[in-house]
Amino acid sequence: LRYVISYFSYGSGGGWIYQKDDQLIIQRGLSDTSPDEGLIEDLTVEDKAVEQLAEGLLSHYLPDLQRSKQALQELTQNQVVLLDTLEQEISKFKECHSMLDINALFAEAKHYHAKLVNIRKEMLMLHEKTSKLKKRALKLQQKRQKEELEREQQREKEFEREKQLTARPAKRT
Repeated sequence: LRYVISYFSYGSGGGWIYQKDDQLIIQRGLSDTSPDEGLIEDLTVEDKAVEQLAEGLLSHYLPDLQRSKQALQELTQNQVVLLDTLEQEISKFKECHSMLDINALFAEAKHYHAKLVNIRKEMLMLHEKTSKLKKRALKLQQKRQKEELEREQQREKEFEREKQLTARPAKRT
């Protein structure tokens, strides 16, 4: 069972570092194919060599990995800033949409205000008409009462006149 650790290059060739059982194996060869494909030369390496190889491997790849990590952190931070900006823009669009709703409400309020003004005009006109009709009715009532009073007075006059015209028996002395 083999665990491939890394491919390395040197000079005009390259090789693989992998672990087989409990040993670290370095395979050197001209190809960059997998270590399972045609072993050219296998070396058994001691623990000290393993540490040195690991340190070399780390010193070779660690700066690039740290730069990559820093670049990823910057990208992540930029994404956070971008997301915040995007949320602000979305809220602005929502405000614009709500402004459209408010404008529609104002237009509707203007429409209903015009209706109320028309109703008020009609009510004032009807009030004037009813006031005129009340005055006319009062005048007609007063005229009727006057005519009735005059008729009553005329009847009384006629009654008095008839009373005076009716024969009275003369008084005997």
